[in-house]
Amino acid sequence: MKRGSSIGLFGRFGRSEDLRRLDEALRRCDVHPAMVREPIKLAAVSLMKDAADGAEPPPLAYAPAAELLSYCIVGPDIFVHANGEAALARVEARIERALEDEESLDARLVLLTITAGAIQPAVVERFDLEAG
Repeated sequence: MKRGSSIGLFGRFGRSEDLRRLDEALRRCDVHPAMVREPIKLAAVSLMKDAADGAEPPPLAYAPAAELLSYCIVGPDIFVHANGEAALARVEARIERALEDEESLDARLVLLTITAGAIQPAVVERFDLEAG
């Protein structure tokens, strides 16, 4: 049986494992999870599950998703300072590929940050992004 994601409620019910994994992956990218609105995180894990054909994404899938979300949300300058040049190059190459494959998980995660109004203007400008 497929479980849904849960943000918890009044401290009585815990966060679901998928959201805890995404929060931890965001921390490893030097982005505090509180900087990412809960609806964005819920949508991101839902997109990850869709990409995994409805299954729970493997634990290793959260780091790349968090890396891409982090880049879009904090922008390249802060991202490179916290994660280094290699991570910056890796994420920017993934965005370039996502522009060619608009159905990919990476493309959907970028679109999520655009439609949520959470993407940095520098990222929009760098890749000439638009929702549509």
